[in-house]
Amino acid sequence: MEFKKLELQEETNWFKRLIKSPQTKKTILFTLIGAGVGFLYFYISKGREMNIMETAEIIQSLLVGGFFGFFITNSPCARNKC
Repeated sequence: MEFKKLELQEETNWFKRLIKSPQTKKTILFTLIGAGVGFLYFYISKGREMNIMETAEIIQSLLVGGFFGFFITNSPCARNKC
């Protein structure tokens, strides 16, 4: 009988594996792009008319745009599961 030597590699912790995965990088990128587009939409539609931009409206636009970017990359149809 011949036995092969089993070579085990030590796993990194789950957080490092999560950060290095391509899906996480894509999600972060699309969330930032969505937030940028949300701010751009706010600036084009309301920002130029106002002398002082309200912080609450800016944050709301950033969050909505970021959510859409997050949803585009993590929806079931984006992962071919629909």
